Amino acid sequence: MPQLDPSPWFFILLTSWTVFLIFSTLKTSKYTFLNDPFSLHHKDSNKPWPWPWP
Repeated sequence: MPQLDPSPWFFILLTSWTVFLIFSTLKTSKYTFLNDPFSLHHKDSNKPWPWPWP
């Protein structure tokens, strides 16, 4: 039963996951955090909401 021999397919699985993880981290690390909580120019955006009902 060749399915039980992990030698050929385990290396392919390990290599493909390694390549996938390396490329995915490289692609996602290029994005910046758009909603920066420490930004100073968004400080006045927290205004109270005037509700229309009493």
